[in-house]
Amino acid sequence: MTQLRQRMIECLQLRGLSERTQESYVQAVRQLAEHYHKSPDLITEEELRQYFLHLKNVKKYASSSLTIALCGIKFFFEHALKRDFPILDFIRPAREKKLPTVLSPDEVRRILRLVRLQSYRTCLSAIYSCGLRLQEGTHLQVQDIDSARRMIHLRQGKGAKDRYVPLPLRTLELLRQYWVHHRNPILIFPALGRKSDQLSQTALPMADSSLQRAFKAALKQSGIHKPASVHTLRHSWATHLLEAGVNLRLIQAYLGHSSPATTSLYTHLTVKAEQMAVETIDRLFTDL
Repeated sequence: MTQLRQRMIECLQLRGLSERTQESYVQAVRQLAEHYHKSPDLITEEELRQYFLHLKNVKKYASSSLTIALCGIKFFFEHALKRDFPILDFIRPAREKKLPTVLSPDEVRRILRLVRLQSYRTCLSAIYSCGLRLQEGTHLQVQDIDSARRMIHLRQGKGAKDRYVPLPLRTLELLRQYWVHHRNPILIFPALGRKSDQLSQTALPMADSSLQRAFKAALKQSGIHKPASVHTLRHSWATHLLEAGVNLRLIQAYLGHSSPATTSLYTHLTVKAEQMAVETIDRLFTDL
């Protein structure tokens, strides 16, 4: 590892950024260096300008990807090199205002039934029924399950925040049924090894990529033509709760959102709310 890379990682750690953010930022700087075939500390401001034009016009980066590249490179130059390039303050990727994909309750159940392995099916069921992020699901630990209160204690989630989410009785039963097969003292979803006895001994959690592949395979087999991923289960959970009448403020707390504006996105996704709005509009103007 080069001294520059090590210094950037140390700066990221001191700033308290998550491991995933650290990886994304380091990757952004590495891709910049590979593009110019030289150390990133030798890159000029004009080269940075041309690089971001290349990402936008040639590579056709989405706004979110462009933002990650900008944030990572800006962090490197400002904190690791202590170098101020005005161009990095000038670049502003357009904000995307996309609504996430949402599956209906029937579609979710159809997909889950088609997941072949019990380990993946149970993990995906927990992610959906508790509104978890992918890594929150795969990294669940035995100590996180509060059976008496029927809650899951999610520790140091996104933004280094702890939170509690309700644990449905059926999900608790599924977790117990799966755990009894391996009895790992720490992990609920240990990494799948070649031998069954490895599940009880490994300290590694289930691989995120493996779970994502299992979901994609079941989605394809289901015949549902939506651009869904494991994270879609979280969006679907929030939307289904809102449709069922759960208070938006509670959903915000369960999701771990800092701002209610983030959670209010789901009000645009509820079919029932739209149907009620249309019925109300029709009723208001029947005598027009």
